[in-house]
Amino acid sequence: MQQVVSLFLRHLAIERNASDLTIKSYREDLIGLTGWLEHSLGSLPEVADLTPQILRGYQAALQEAGYARTSIARKLASLRSFFRFSQRLGLVETNPAKPLRNPRPHRKLPHFLTTEDIGKLLAAPPKCEVGGLRDIAILETIYSAGLRVSEVVGLSEGDVDPEEQLAKVRGKGRKERLCPLGSFAIRAIHEYAALRFRHPTEEAKGRGAAIFVNRYGTRLTTRSVGRMLEKHIATAGLDTRTSPHTLRHTFATHLLDAGADIRSVQELLGHKSLVTTQIYTHLSAANLRSIYEKAHPRAR
Repeated sequence: MQQVVSLFLRHLAIERNASDLTIKSYREDLIGLTGWLEHSLGSLPEVADLTPQILRGYQAALQEAGYARTSIARKLASLRSFFRFSQRLGLVETNPAKPLRNPRPHRKLPHFLTTEDIGKLLAAPPKCEVGGLRDIAILETIYSAGLRVSEVVGLSEGDVDPEEQLAKVRGKGRKERLCPLGSFAIRAIHEYAALRFRHPTEEAKGRGAAIFVNRYGTRLTTRSVGRMLEKHIATAGLDTRTSPHTLRHTFATHLLDAGADIRSVQELLGHKSLVTTQIYTHLSAANLRSIYEKAHPRAR
């Protein structure tokens, strides 16, 4: 089975061009399965010997261990993909993970910021420093286009067209989409770019050089953006639950509250399924209900 796992991970990297983070997640999920199998069965079975009943035992063990429903659903998705690959190799006739049902997820409404909060956040970084100008440009870009943090740090100079006010973004699965950028984001990027220091290796990349760099002049990491936001959230006195992804939630919520079409928001966010975007309609409806109850004399 270990050999099949190695082949599967190689398949993800080469044939499906999966990201390093995706491959890491699959690897961890399959290590979890093989570890449980060895502990429960006494030895690691062949792939063909695994049945839905055995895998249901694994699912039950995950639930007993206190894993979140979303984590269990992701692990089951990893198993389905692994056994589909095993079917292609002729190792199993049917997918033993296919009958497994995902636990019902809790539909938590995402935390988002108000327009006033956004103003406070954007006023937090010092405009007299290059680092502050960079942070403003990053925050403006995420909020302007609803980008994931991995997408914003992945931006290179050739990806942004200041004339058309568009950014070419690489999302999940390396899928590309075009995202509009507002004038505030374009101006912030321009002001930062005029003063930033870039390492010679970045300069040598030409139009492929990173837009947002650290103090050493090389591309920022997602964790660096997270730490940067934590600092400015504290300065602005905003909710400590705020993360880079909160700005993406805020982007979607503000668009829908202003009357944007949900399918357009789906395209802008790069969501594969409309179901993923629909959570923001629930949030907007809750916001409208709150406004109604505060404003209407006979609402209660």
